[in-house]
Amino acid sequence: MSLRYLSAKLAQQIDEELMGAAGAFSLDQLMELAGLACAQTVAKVYDTEKYNRVLVCCGPGNQGGDGLVAARHLSMFGFSPTLYMPKPGSKDIYKRLHRQCANMSIPTLPHDPPNDLATSYDLILDAIFGFSFKPPVRTPFDTLLPLLSRSKLPIVSVDIPSGWDVERGPVELTKNASGEDKQEQLDMSYLEPDVLISLTAPKEGVKGFKGRHYLGGRFVSRELEKKYQLNLPQYYGYEQIVELPPETDETTQKL
Repeated sequence: MSLRYLSAKLAQQIDEELMGAAGAFSLDQLMELAGLACAQTVAKVYDTEKYNRVLVCCGPGNQGGDGLVAARHLSMFGFSPTLYMPKPGSKDIYKRLHRQCANMSIPTLPHDPPNDLATSYDLILDAIFGFSFKPPVRTPFDTLLPLLSRSKLPIVSVDIPSGWDVERGPVELTKNASGEDKQEQLDMSYLEPDVLISLTAPKEGVKGFKGRHYLGGRFVSRELEKKYQLNLPQYYGYEQIVELPPETDETTQKL
């Protein structure tokens, strides 16, 4: 059976069930497993010598927490991550994850990154926006996404490329002359990553993604997979990730 792609509402519902009485996971556990999957994806695709300097861009929410965990594991894997948090999260879990990175001597940029990112970094890990994001992109991220795009560096995005609508993909809502919402393709308003690591199950908005696509969600129980008919692929050995085949209309379904 074909892999299911999730709407924002159902992705949220599954997350709540994972952390509810039935799933019994804590947020810390899920972030640790998600961040490990992200770091494994980077290590799987990119050589530590050629792509050693990784700029890990973290948003203020749970997506940013995944990025902080990933940075810690990347450091253990032999990469040299640097954190950039234009709007640091305020929750205790976020602060603790950041402290864990500091304890491993992972630097955090005290200011905006340089305009010429390619002189300082080899790779970007995009952990800015999660599946709850709704366009348009607002400050301070409205200047960050164009900067990342212009760098021409390889980009690995976590769960959903930043700036993409979780159900419609790389579109942005604006107002037309009559004040009604419309969809427009806007240059530089979203990222176009080379690699995507979806978490739990891929989201509807990435059905047209053309790069290498991995899935990380080995924490999903068989009961939960069956309940939502996720039809997840098989994970091999001890890895937390599995590469998904190129998408066709025949191999994907919406849920």
